[in-house]
Amino acid sequence: EVQLVESGGGLVQPGGSLRLSCAASGFILAMYDMNWVRQAPGKGPEWVSRIDGDGGNKFYSDSVKGRFTISRDPAKNTLYLQMDDLRPEDTAVYYCQNAGGARGQGTQVTVSK
Repeated sequence: EVQLVESGGGLVQPGGSLRLSCAASGFILAMYDMNWVRQAPGKGPEWVSRIDGDGGNKFYSDSVKGRFTISRDPAKNTLYLQMDDLRPEDTAVYYCQNAGGARGQGTQVTVSK
């Protein structure tokens, strides 16, 4: 059974940092494209970042490019999202999602003074 469990969210001031984690089970995370997606209150889902299973190429939305970094640890079967220079508009529930569309319960990120 595929399972994804996100963690690491919280309340942070503008300019701060957080590192999100996504622990995977039921499949080998490094073999598949993995995405981070976020959803702000009252808005639809927004794709944030992807790391390719083949080659590990990384991609970012324009809104987070230069501030967020996606990575993975095959030994821990875990996906990460390092978020720096956070802004209030980054406030959302963040989900990791595999290529098949499965995602976890999400982790809340709130950026506020």
